[in-house]
This record gives sequence, structure tokens and C-alpha cells, in this order.
Amino acid sequence: MARKKFDIPVMYQSPVIRKVKEANKITDPRKKDLTPTALNFGPVSFLIPRHFGFCYGVENAIDIAYKTVEENPGQNIYLLSEMIHNPTVNEDLQKKGVKFLFDTDGTERISIESLDSDDIVIVPAFGTTIEIQERLKKQGINPYQYNTTCPFVEKVWKRGNQLGKKGYSLVVHGKHRHEETRATFSHSASHSPVVVVLNPEEAQILADIMTERRPLEDFEKYFGHKSTEGFNPLKDLAFFGVINQTTMLATETQEVMEILKKAATERFGESNVLDHFADTSDTLCYATNENQSATYALANAEPDLAIVVGGYNSSNTMHLVEILEQHCPTYHIRDAGEFESPKKIQHFNQWKKEILETENWLPTDKPGLKIALTSGASCPDVLVDEVLLEILEFFPNARNVEEVIAPFGETAEASN
Repeated sequence: MARKKFDIPVMYQSPVIRKVKEANKITDPRKKDLTPTALNFGPVSFLIPRHFGFCYGVENAIDIAYKTVEENPGQNIYLLSEMIHNPTVNEDLQKKGVKFLFDTDGTERISIESLDSDDIVIVPAFGTTIEIQERLKKQGINPYQYNTTCPFVEKVWKRGNQLGKKGYSLVVHGKHRHEETRATFSHSASHSPVVVVLNPEEAQILADIMTERRPLEDFEKYFGHKSTEGFNPLKDLAFFGVINQTTMLATETQEVMEILKKAATERFGESNVLDHFADTSDTLCYATNENQSATYALANAEPDLAIVVGGYNSSNTMHLVEILEQHCPTYHIRDAGEFESPKKIQHFNQWKKEILETENWLPTDKPGLKIALTSGASCPDVLVDEVLLEILEFFPNARNVEEVIAPFGETAEASN
């Protein structure tokens, strides 16, 4: 997809991280080098991954949403739900008068039926369900006029539709309560039998039911609440493809595909498997894949600890945390306000689904301390800047920021 220029509000633009990213674009235009960038401040260094932060879909959504607000003063403007999973962006839009019709879990805050035809409704980057689209149309509201649905989400829907026309069922790798997966399920269910699997473990359960290693009744137990009515895995998985929630771990989606392809091979034979199992690997989001690959490289650089900035309900951010926490202590924070001191930090634990406080999180006396610093695809780079600057406050002998980032600015100037 051709990269177009987006109009991102100045408040989200970053003086520090921006220079690093711009220099990397110049020195590695083909994005082949995943080696993290080291910002050495003396007593502490920050390792910055090659790919992170706002992706194409998020920039597109922010561009459309802010232009909509600016160009329609005095009108009622609604978002179906959080536009992206970042509290800073969503809170700013609310300050500008934008109201949310739904919570992220689908609970309705404001009835669609209370809206007038001249009200403006913005569809978030995750997309929305066919049912909600139809309710908007009944109110005389065009659900596509202010549509910020990520193009890569729409690509998944289009591929699913192509398979549906050929009589294929669909397995969705995703979190069934997530807005994007709810939307993908709705669009897919309009043409195909659909079932959602969360991870490779659930894919294996489904595979065992397909191959009759498990009883058919297990399907209802594990998948009855997240499949189309009457879904029969023995019949409906005779021809199928796997599509995903674009923010899931790409490596996990590949694993889900392999598990189910193996089951199809067992049922239908090696020579016939490609007639029964559709290859959908081309639907994986390139931005999610790039960010995750860069995060693996970040982990391999052996940091002493990692900070991941992003919304606490951001799926793609959680997966970056999941990668890094296998290698070092990792803290998922929403912004620099989570630092109380070098002695205490507030951070989100996705496994316990709660905000924790950790003491003595920052070993300021460790020589050559290396901190991995990254963010989710819906997080503005300026929040990463603020985190970096806040941590530097804990190191009074650190080198000056302008001095450290100066070489990156020189690289950009030399290319002009």
C-alpha cells in the first residue's frame, strides 16, 4: 500500500523519537535492519526498536477524526467507541466534544435511535458490525461517510468474503470480545460459518475435534459462545481458511494456521489439503508484523529492563509486552505519569488484568544500565519522549538530550 501523508496534530509529534525514526528511514530505507538504536546518556542507555508507534491505520484514523471535528463546528459528533486504544487520543477527542456511543465491550452508552440524520458518527479504526451499520442507516446516517476503519482490517474482510463466495468457512484468530474481532465476525458471518479461536491451544482443541480425537460435544463447551449458530466442525471445516484480528501475534496466527492445516491434512490427505485449507497468510498486517519483528530484535539486544507505552486495553501493545517479558523485567505503562520515583512504578499486568505497583524497579546504580523503550501502534511518539525524559530525571549525571540526538538530526540534514 502506498504511504500517504497524514495530518497529525502537533500535540502528538515528538522532538526526540521523531529524529531517530527519520534518521533510520534514511540509513535503512528498505527496512532490512532490525538492530535497535542505542541512545547513550552515560549512566543509562535507551534501546529504541526500528519499528513502533503509530501505524498506517492509526494515522489514517487520527487524520480523519480530527479533520471531522475541525470541519464541523457546532455539530453533534459521535465515535462508535474508542477510536483507537490510547487514552490520550480518546480523552483529547472527548475534550473537543466528541461523545462515545459504546464502551469497548459493546455496552451502549447512547442509543443510536436517539440520533438525528444530521448528526455525525465516526466509525473507529477497528471497524464495526453490520448490525450497527444497519441501525445507523435507519437513522438516516451514512456509516461510511466518516469511516476510519483500518485498510488492513478491511483487507481481512475482503479475503474472508472471497472465501465465503467459494463455500469456505472461516476460523478467526482473535479475542472474541475485542471490537475488531466482533466486527470481523459480523462481516464474516454474513457469508460463512465462523468460529473464533484465541490461541494455538484452542486451535489444537478445534483440530482434535476435527480429527475426532475429542468428542463433538467439546465444540459447544469451548466454542459455542463464539461461533455462528449451528456451526458443525466436522461439516463446516471441510473447507476453511484462517483470518485474524490484525493486532494478534503474527507468529501465533501462523501457528494456528499450521495446527489446523495439519488436522485438515490428516482428514483429507496430503495431496488434497490445499483444496480444503485456504492459504490466507497474505492477510497478516505488515505493520503488526514489522513491530513484532523489531521487538524480538529489541529483546535479543539483552536490555536490563523494558518499558512499553500504550493503552491498557491495547491488544497489540500487550503482545509487545508478552515478547519482552520473556527476556527481562517489563513494565506496561500508559504514560510518564506512572512513575512515582526510581523506587516505585505503576504498571498494567495483562495476565492478572490489574494495575500493579512495583518497588525498586529502576536499578539506578547498575553500571551501563540498558532500558528497552517501545510503544504500541496506537501510542503517540510524544508519550515515548515524555517517558524517556522522565526516566532521565532519575540520572542527574546523564548527558544532555540535545547532545545525544544531534547526530540523528545531522543525518537527516545531510540527506536534504
